[in-house]
Amino acid sequence: MSANSWTIAAARDALRKGEITAVDLTMSCLTAIDAGDGLNAFVHKTPDLALDQARAADVRLATGAAPSMCGIPLGIKDVFCTKGVPSQAGSNILKGFKPEYESTVTRKLFGDGAVMLGKLNMDEFAMGSSNESSCYGPAVNPWKVDDILRTPGGSSGGSAAAVAADLCLGATGTDTGGSIRQPAAFTGITGIKPTYGRVSRWGVIAYASSLDQAGPMTKSVRDAAIFLQSMAGHDPMDSTSADLPVPDFEAALTGDIRGKKIGIPREYRIDGLPAELDALWSQGVAMMKDAGAEIVDISLPHTKYALPTYYVIAPAEASSNLARYDGVRYGHRAALASGDGITEMYEKTRASGFGPEVQRRIMVGTYVLSAGFYDAYYNRARKVRALIKRDFEQAFAAGIDAILAPIAPSSAFGLGEVGTTDPVEMYLNDVFTVTLNLAGLPGVAVPVGLDKKGLPVGLQLIGRPWEEGALLNHAYVLERAAGFVSKPQKWW
Repeated sequence: MSANSWTIAAARDALRKGEITAVDLTMSCLTAIDAGDGLNAFVHKTPDLALDQARAADVRLATGAAPSMCGIPLGIKDVFCTKGVPSQAGSNILKGFKPEYESTVTRKLFGDGAVMLGKLNMDEFAMGSSNESSCYGPAVNPWKVDDILRTPGGSSGGSAAAVAADLCLGATGTDTGGSIRQPAAFTGITGIKPTYGRVSRWGVIAYASSLDQAGPMTKSVRDAAIFLQSMAGHDPMDSTSADLPVPDFEAALTGDIRGKKIGIPREYRIDGLPAELDALWSQGVAMMKDAGAEIVDISLPHTKYALPTYYVIAPAEASSNLARYDGVRYGHRAALASGDGITEMYEKTRASGFGPEVQRRIMVGTYVLSAGFYDAYYNRARKVRALIKRDFEQAFAAGIDAILAPIAPSSAFGLGEVGTTDPVEMYLNDVFTVTLNLAGLPGVAVPVGLDKKGLPVGLQLIGRPWEEGALLNHAYVLERAAGFVSKPQKWW
């Protein structure tokens, strides 16, 4: 088995024992990345930087006191600002932008000795569920059946594809409405969206500031725990960052959930959920019960309002956040005609720099924030958001330890199959995921099986705020019970 297919945990142990060097491990990934260009996962490769970081990691490893992430080769989603490396958030409007600073997440990872292989594809400004709105073109799911090129999900599609195809040992992602969990489910990997405020947003190019949260995408639950440990922590540069200690997430993986209460939300049994997905959900319930957990039916009554609430709040925040991209200080500036003034420059730059989906959400957001509709839409959505959060609070107050639910209403669909004529069709992919972002809760995606087409399907566990360790332990139990070891057959 080539080193690039190792888990983070296995690589960490091998590096510490001197069984492999960080340089050799990095070279294995760089070779796989070059062979994997057909997946369009990496959009900016950084081999020279990666090898420099790997050499420094080897020096550090030789001391015998290196952090767990030291020498681990990673892919970094294009939404994270990386000093001196293109950081475009998948958008033409940031073409040529190379930050003079490092995001807190990447600074922490590099401080722990992690290696950056390059930047990963994503939906433009993280707005999408299929990676098809990217200015780089879509990333491609390494799981291919019936000769159909499928989406790896979005917005963290490049991250999911790279991890699933063993181009890297792990990748950073961001989750605004499911953008870690849905791609993880579509590609058969693990991904955790932490509690809002657990991981700093500083240096992460914003989509919707009250919803965005960064997290790891990995090959196992243990890897997610190791990776999150390095990413998490208070950051005074982010006013929403929680000043709380970071527990040892890996130590929380005891595999014991006896007596824990797992909630099964009846509102997630929606019309149209494929029978095989419902059956896999039932299998997941049985696995948790067999592990000693108590299964409890619960109600989250305001779930049906989550999608419309999300698609008011997220575009509203996007409209505000993306107002800064005007072609004046950095990024793309449209060619101007003689006599054009600053207003024409703004209009032409934004019209040519933003893709159709981003323009759509900016316009929706501007509309719901306008004077005549602010109360009717935005303020009402904020009130419903509070009710959605209260539903979860009441469930946890009643003794529920975690909630088990589907992630997406289907397995990975073909590129160009969904949302091409009706954008709402694409938005419906978020029906099971946006509630967590609205409530600020942690959620983890775990692969549990294959559907009848041979494509991976995952389930998500939703946890109490700030209890990622306990949540990951529940996910660890589910992962072991499911025994998912399938990998995509290499075709790229």
